[in-house]
Amino acid sequence: MPQFRQFANPAPLGLSSFALTTFVLSLHNGGIGQKFGSPPNVVAGLAFFYGGLCQLLAGMWEFASNNTFGATAFSSFGGFWMAYGVIITPFFGVGEALTAAGGNVKAHAVGIFLLGWVIMTFILFLATLRTNLGLCLLFAFLDITFILLCAGDWTGNGHVTKAGGYMGLFTALIAWYIAASDLIGHHNSFFVLPNPSLAPRSARANLEDSKTEEI
Repeated sequence: MPQFRQFANPAPLGLSSFALTTFVLSLHNGGIGQKFGSPPNVVAGLAFFYGGLCQLLAGMWEFASNNTFGATAFSSFGGFWMAYGVIITPFFGVGEALTAAGGNVKAHAVGIFLLGWVIMTFILFLATLRTNLGLCLLFAFLDITFILLCAGDWTGNGHVTKAGGYMGLFTALIAWYIAASDLIGHHNSFFVLPNPSLAPRSARANLEDSKTEEI
């Protein structure tokens, strides 16, 4: 029988990189700790390397682990953060070109960018309805976050953008919680964090049986 290398679980890395980058940007969007509307360039490093590269790598390792959903989600949002980093980094000239166009061109362009992610996130949300509660809530609140930020850009309403920032903070906390629930167990700590399954009982029973056979 051929032997295959077993990979560690890449999900905590992907979730943590998503959570931290989302947390920092959401503080900016919510005007928390700094003036609302200030340049978001402080997020660029995280967007390229932690939320971007690390999350993309987590997605590639999910492919190797035969987890199609995890691979699609992590790789997609790794790409999202890299694309956002390009928009806010002066070197690439994207933000400057949109600003130079005048009017609401930049805000509307970013709104269109976010609208695409509203759709993508909703598709991923539908794929979590029979997974676990944490993952389902994560994509539900993330989609609401994108909707609010998209609406804030299109309408120019700062209060809507701030609401998106607050919702993003909550989304980041959920992602951190799921990552912690994967990392913390009886093998390395004195407690575990619950993350109730949404799978049908029959599917859960089959999963438990397969785990028992492996043991």
